[in-house]
Amino acid sequence: MKELMKQQAACNHWANQRMAETLLALPDAVCRQETPSSFNSLHKTLLHIWDAESGWWQRLKLQERIELPGKTFNGTMEELAGGLLNQSKLWEEWVNQASANALDHVIQFQTSKRELVKIKTCQLLLHVFNHSTYHRGQLVTMLHQLGYPKVPSTDFFLWLKLKK
Repeated sequence: MKELMKQQAACNHWANQRMAETLLALPDAVCRQETPSSFNSLHKTLLHIWDAESGWWQRLKLQERIELPGKTFNGTMEELAGGLLNQSKLWEEWVNQASANALDHVIQFQTSKRELVKIKTCQLLLHVFNHSTYHRGQLVTMLHQLGYPKVPSTDFFLWLKLKK
């Protein structure tokens, strides 16, 4: 389990970095252009990924009040990408240092709807990494819709091949 979590965390950081580099090469107007998706721009979608990774990080750290970066963020794409990459690096570092017991530990928290949730840390991690993968896929689709068909792959299998 530990090795799989380490791979997932490293791949998530790598994939976020590849996607950030792609978006940073575009004009800011393109990143903010409205495009049909769950979040209607590349900028808003990347911000959502950061919000989710940050929110779950705060839950892991047992913070009572979750403060999402997107609530107050009004910076540049460079600052947005930097925030996400810093958060992804925190996940990777945490997983690398986590014990088997830490990965199996159950945390408990209340959702914003006051629903009590219990989840194993390893399940929380899988959710975080899968969530980011899902929205990176949306970024790819949005880039195609905006006329940018050359998008780097962020597949786990490619990461495995490249790390060898």
